[in-house]
Amino acid sequence: FDFMKAILLAGGTGTRLRPATLGINKHLMPVYNKPMIYYSLSILMLCKFREVILICDTDSKKIYQKIFSDGRYLGMKIHIIVQSKANGIPEAFSISKKYLKNESVCLMLGDNFFFGQGFYNILKKGINLKKGAFFLAYNVPNPEKYAVLETKNNQILSIVEKPQNPKTNLAIPGIYFFDKNVVEYCKNLTKSKRGELEIVDLINMYIKKSFVKYEEIGRGISWLDMGSFDDLNDCSNYIRAIEKRQNFMISSLEEIAYLNKWITKKKLIKISNKYNNEYGNYLKKLCL
Repeated sequence: FDFMKAILLAGGTGTRLRPATLGINKHLMPVYNKPMIYYSLSILMLCKFREVILICDTDSKKIYQKIFSDGRYLGMKIHIIVQSKANGIPEAFSISKKYLKNESVCLMLGDNFFFGQGFYNILKKGINLKKGAFFLAYNVPNPEKYAVLETKNNQILSIVEKPQNPKTNLAIPGIYFFDKNVVEYCKNLTKSKRGELEIVDLINMYIKKSFVKYEEIGRGISWLDMGSFDDLNDCSNYIRAIEKRQNFMISSLEEIAYLNKWITKKKLIKISNKYNNEYGNYLKKLCL
C-alpha cells in the first residue's frame, strides 16, 4: 500500500479550546499521556502509510520538526508544511500537490481518535481506492453538530454540514480517501459563508459523479472528535482505562513502526533510552 500518500491536517486556530490553545497548537495538547497528534498519526501508520504530509500553522512548524524531524526515526518520511491561513480543509490538497504526484490520497484530521478491533479492515476499502472517494459514517446521538450523511434506499444523496433537521444520525468522521482527481476537483470549489473551502462540498462533487462509497462504523469501534474540553477529557479517561486494564499502550508510534518492521529492535532500544520514564520502559519490554 506504500503507493498511497497521506495528509495529516494539524493546523487551525483551536478557537473552541481557548484559552488553553492561546500559546500552543491544539494538536500538541496532551491527551492522557501523549500529544493529540500521536493518535491520528498512529492510524495512518497502522494503514502502512510511510509517507505523510503534516500540515500545520506557521508558529507550530518548529515544534513539529522538533518532535518528528523528517520521520526517519520511525522509518518514515514526514514532510512538515505550513498552511499560513485557515482557508479550509480542501486547501490541504493544493498545498501538498508536489508530494501527491497525481496519486490517490488519504486525508486525516489531527483531532480525530479511533480505536477498536477491526478498524483497519474497514479502512482497507479506502486504502485500495483506485477511483472516486471513500469515507466513514458513524451513528451519533447529536448529528446536528456534524457533517451528516443523507441516504435513500442505501444510496448516498448528499452530505450536509450541521443540518438543523438531520435526515439520518450518520456523522462523517475526519478520515477520507480520494482518487488522483482530487486536486483538480478542488480547483472548482468556492468558499462558503465561513470564508473557507469545505470538505463537504468536495465530497458532494464526487457524489454527483456517483464515484463514492462509504462504510458505517459498527459497534465495538470508538470515534471521538477531540474538539472540546469535554471530548478531550472523555478521550483521556478512555485511553487511561484501556491502557491500565489491558497493559498495552494505545498509539505508541515507535511500537507501530517496530511491528511494521520499519525500524529494528536495535533502533527501538536506542529510542527507548531517550525516555527515562514509563513510556521508555514500555518500549524496552517490547524488545524482550
